[in-house]
Amino acid sequence: MSGQGWLQIALFLGSVLILVRPLGGYMVRVFEGKPVFAISRVLGPVERLIYKLGGIDPASEMSWKRYAANVLFFSFVGFLLLYLLQRIQGWLPGGPESVGNVRADLAFNAAASFVTNTNWQAYGGETTMRHVTQMLGLTVQNFVSAGTGIAVLIALIRSFARRATDCLGNFWVDLTRAVLYLLLPLSFVLAIVLVSQGVVQTLGSSQEAQLVEPYATAGGHQITSQSIAVGPVASQVAIKELGTNGGGFFNANSAHPFENPTPLTNFLELVSIILIPAALCHTFGRMVGNTRQGWVVLAAMMIVMIGMIAFAYNFEQQGVPQVAQMGADLNAAAGPTTAQPGGNMEGKEVRFGISGSATWAVATTGASNGSVNSMHDSFTPLGGLAPLVMIQLGEVVFGGVGSGLYVMLVFAIVAVFIAGLMVGRTPEYLGKKIEIYEMKVVSLIILVPVIAILVGTMIGVATEAGRAGAGNPGAHGFSEILYAFTSAVGNNGSAFAGISSDTTFYNIALGICMLIGRFWILVPTLALAGSLAQKKHVPVSAGTLRTDGPIFVGLLIAVVIVVGALSFLPALALGPIVEHLIMVG
Repeated sequence: MSGQGWLQIALFLGSVLILVRPLGGYMVRVFEGKPVFAISRVLGPVERLIYKLGGIDPASEMSWKRYAANVLFFSFVGFLLLYLLQRIQGWLPGGPESVGNVRADLAFNAAASFVTNTNWQAYGGETTMRHVTQMLGLTVQNFVSAGTGIAVLIALIRSFARRATDCLGNFWVDLTRAVLYLLLPLSFVLAIVLVSQGVVQTLGSSQEAQLVEPYATAGGHQITSQSIAVGPVASQVAIKELGTNGGGFFNANSAHPFENPTPLTNFLELVSIILIPAALCHTFGRMVGNTRQGWVVLAAMMIVMIGMIAFAYNFEQQGVPQVAQMGADLNAAAGPTTAQPGGNMEGKEVRFGISGSATWAVATTGASNGSVNSMHDSFTPLGGLAPLVMIQLGEVVFGGVGSGLYVMLVFAIVAVFIAGLMVGRTPEYLGKKIEIYEMKVVSLIILVPVIAILVGTMIGVATEAGRAGAGNPGAHGFSEILYAFTSAVGNNGSAFAGISSDTTFYNIALGICMLIGRFWILVPTLALAGSLAQKKHVPVSAGTLRTDGPIFVGLLIAVVIVVGALSFLPALALGPIVEHLIMVG
């Protein structure tokens, strides 16, 4: 591993940490309804107009049941509209003209994917979706699905801060402020910067490029040019990263030079992936009245991420012994070797290298983003295990915008519950007693996604339709199927790209898993918030476990790893672990 590679990683993580406090403080003002500098003068009238047109009373607050009902209603309407848009896009104006209506099963999968903030793509964006669908369907859902996750988190944070109430805020107000004051301004700025670096932004359908060396087809037809797809790319790239969505305009996603052309765009997009989830930790600490609580959660996330980046970087840098033994590596010394000099560059862009690729793989899977700048399917077995495990941890490092932190707070509740059992007293977190009802809800939030992943994988490997999608036999094929269901339930969207998922089986099965992974966690989280909000505040006593120090950081990390990762150890042993043993054996 090179010093330059570690410097790039340190610069990335350091930049995020520098921005956490100012952005986190800004979000506190946004969601507490306070003026936010000159922005309020510009966007305030727009916000009030939205409330007026929607018949929304911003002063009216909701119970958890009403809040959840509005979330589900809004998501269902978004799902229905996006599905219908795909089914009729061939009759709508705009290019590319060769693109027709989307098949029913694929439209279902894509609608479920973007409404749940997953952005799993069983299709090629430039060859399946018209510009009108990309802009009015996919990009709009990138904003509102991310805003929904943030809104639910803010409701949960209020439940810790408030006492003896059943009010969690107003979903429509929280959603509006998340999109209007946070996601739109940041996306606008990032899109402008990306355009300056060469990311495409146009309504044109395609460009014809003359080939340097024309060639003839098998039928003798002379090919002298290539049609290159273009479109409104920068605007979608900006929100796909900032909203931890991940769906690319192009099938190659962030490995495509029109989405991510330079090391600078790679750096900015990488920072954008975890910027808002990281800043929300500071927002959490500020809103509950103890900033140390937010820093503790952020520290736990950062420690796990650094460890997993180092893990992936190490095994990708080691490379594949068989490559060097066959003499395929130009940097190899004479004679057989046990390592691959120069590392494993298969499936990676030279302009990003191993460090940039490994870091992105861990960040995008930890943050529920799903965009890729390299092909995870081409990683070494243990290098590919790293992004897989990051999703299986529950995507709490740093997780999706909003959703990552509210699941991490669920793990924090488990941690204080375990500590309470050790000392024989009722556990407390942020002044709220954690009792039977809360632990039942927390157990459902943690266990149901695990069951959905394992059951889905079981069906995938046990059925002919499931096995047919795997592009490789044996352990690697198993890893492809396991990764697909893990990514769907985890609302991540990345894949071991060797799998062929555009089939009726995978479109339906993965679409259902996406809906389970999003709403089975989201609704119980609001139920948990409703219960906590009604509780009175418990004063700190000599027996209260401190949750704002390094001991709790260690306990929280241990709970995340034990509960999140060890649930999948047998499955991992059948996939990447046994593949690694075969490779080195």
